[in-house]
Amino acid sequence: MIARFEELDWQSTPIGDITLRRRTEPAVGHEIYEVKLGDEYLMSSLFTVAEEALATLGLAATTGTQLKVLVGGLGLGYTAVAALRDERVGAVTIVDRLQAVIGWHERRLLPVSAELVDDPRTTLVCDDFFAVMRMPPPDGARGYDAILLDVDHSPRHQLDPSHADLYSADGLRALDRHLAEGGVFALWSDDPPDDDFMTALHAVFDDGAAHVVDFANAVTGGTSSNTVYVARSRHRGPFA
Repeated sequence: MIARFEELDWQSTPIGDITLRRRTEPAVGHEIYEVKLGDEYLMSSLFTVAEEALATLGLAATTGTQLKVLVGGLGLGYTAVAALRDERVGAVTIVDRLQAVIGWHERRLLPVSAELVDDPRTTLVCDDFFAVMRMPPPDGARGYDAILLDVDHSPRHQLDPSHADLYSADGLRALDRHLAEGGVFALWSDDPPDDDFMTALHAVFDDGAAHVVDFANAVTGGTSSNTVYVARSRHRGPFA
């Protein structure tokens, strides 16, 4: 069977041409949405388990209510929506560098777009997450209870070389300034756990852990996996 493709949007961006398309995937028997950056596949709704686990694992490590959450990277929206489904969350700010991606959700082109943009707790911001993390937080601003990041393929494989500094100890210290006391940083990666990144994570945060998230792969008939890193700011004790 030949898959049917429908291009929903194409735009030129500062990091290359980006395409949103919908197609029928015979292996699962329903439509999926996928994003390409140039000729490279960037993301797909075929597998969303780990993107949702980024939110659930990160927020499971937090305490309190009216949690303030920052999501770096909007993508297809599954991480942000998983965060919004946690009733303890009071506000979710999503930062994405590409207005094109934000526009897809504002136009409700994706399966979770309406749930995302219609929630009054949601704020969409077009900005460079990595540049924001390099800057000190505004005076008097309340830190985030959780920062959830899913932009690059992994700490070693970035979409843009300018992102690399965040994955160093110095870059993580800059990010830590944006967390509230005991706040949690969580990161999605397409690669297996990375010892070098874990060393940097332990240099800055407490209780750093690499969670391997397995999921069934209907295309290969096997099991695939991603990694979700979770760590806590050193302002408070270990995870409950």
